[in-house]
Amino acid sequence: MKLSSVIKASVVAAFAAATPALAEDALKIGVITTLSGPAGYLGQDVRDGLQLAIDMEGGKLGGVPVELVVEDDGLKPGNGRQIAEKYMNDEGIKLLTGIIFSNVAGATVPDIVDNGAIYISPNAGPSNLAGKGCHENYFVVSWQNDALHEAAGAAAKKLGYTKAFALAPNYQAGKDAIAGFKRTFGGEILGEVYTQLGQTDYSAEMAQIRAANPEVVFQFHPGGMGIAFLRQYQQAGLLGTIPMVLSEPSTDAVVLNAVGEAAVGITATAHWNRDFDNESNKAFVAAWDEKYDRPITYYASQGYDTGLLIASALRQTGGVDDIDALREAIRKADFASVRGEFKFGKNQHPVHNWYQLDIVAGDDGKPVAVTKEVLLENYGDSYADQCEM
Repeated sequence: MKLSSVIKASVVAAFAAATPALAEDALKIGVITTLSGPAGYLGQDVRDGLQLAIDMEGGKLGGVPVELVVEDDGLKPGNGRQIAEKYMNDEGIKLLTGIIFSNVAGATVPDIVDNGAIYISPNAGPSNLAGKGCHENYFVVSWQNDALHEAAGAAAKKLGYTKAFALAPNYQAGKDAIAGFKRTFGGEILGEVYTQLGQTDYSAEMAQIRAANPEVVFQFHPGGMGIAFLRQYQQAGLLGTIPMVLSEPSTDAVVLNAVGEAAVGITATAHWNRDFDNESNKAFVAAWDEKYDRPITYYASQGYDTGLLIASALRQTGGVDDIDALREAIRKADFASVRGEFKFGKNQHPVHNWYQLDIVAGDDGKPVAVTKEVLLENYGDSYADQCEM
């Protein structure tokens, strides 16, 4: 999709005008994220999407000079908690973001919000923080974990499948993934397997799938885990035999590039895609392509949207000194999301559309995700009614 010259010009102008703020004048935003290991690119993309929003406003968000303070949690819950404590206690940071994995979020977010700081999630949205565990200082820009996979269950049902095999890592997001898929799929689950977080050898799981002989496979394995799973699925000879319906973490642009033709033919579901035809998304894609020499992912879009959300709040408050005012400004979600319509539900998780995507061979033969249709419209999550805010 070609971008208009107007959008290209605006991107160029934004970068030309960028003048990074002096550190002593800048509002510090604490970023706790996963930057190392096979899943490191997830955190890198969230960080860089957030930084891109800052760069496009000349080193500011909502007219306020800002500075990102970034540390790698190494996908370890204890690290996340220690980093948060240092940010809040030693550096006086009141606005935090960046966590990728739900096990890190579960160990870190409660401490942040209980200390009176604001946490805005650009990715992890575990169920235990969405319902009875909701908090007025906790916002999620990306999704609620179950809803992410409820879209895949709805797609599998719409395609007419009635017997599925489901796999996911054995941690909170993996449990939420299978629960979400089952909730909307409604068919028979021939196998429910929890793999190890960080696992790369799935030979035993391939044998289980073959023995069960389902009509469709659903699996959630983000980052390097997903790359390994798809490659081994092809090597096991299952690719042309048992179709897959997957949620977006298993089909991001990095995964698609890594597995190549093994991804063609997969049905995917997503809340965002590169080909979305709205002005905010076109400007974002153009700016990303201009600045970064790597594929654009869902994680990058979520980091960028997080930046736009923060900008919309700071434009109203001018800073973070009044947490009550900042919280109310964030709740308004007064920004143009790259995914289109966006608002917060009762539990301060997104209400937005979910789409069905087809993974096809592009002009260069490489797999690419093409948006097919709206699957779930103005969709929230299954835990909002349990939230008593």
